[in-house]
Amino acid sequence: MAVKIRLRRMGQKKAPYYRIIVADARSPRDGRFIEEIGLYDPNTEPSTVKVNEELAKKWLSNGAQPTEVVSRIFKNAGISK
Repeated sequence: MAVKIRLRRMGQKKAPYYRIIVADARSPRDGRFIEEIGLYDPNTEPSTVKVNEELAKKWLSNGAQPTEVVSRIFKNAGISK
């Protein structure tokens, strides 16, 4: 099973915020997920990012692949493989 770390869209129309989740690569964007590891809100100034570093590192070490956006968020938060 291929596991990805990606964003799940939440919120109202034109006011989205995102949760950083770990999910099977085959599940839809807002569908089933394995675990929630953080949140990202681009509507605030500056953008709000809260990531559980311990869980993120655990999933990265287990082979989960972050998407491009999530890897940028991790890089800004100081989390790397």
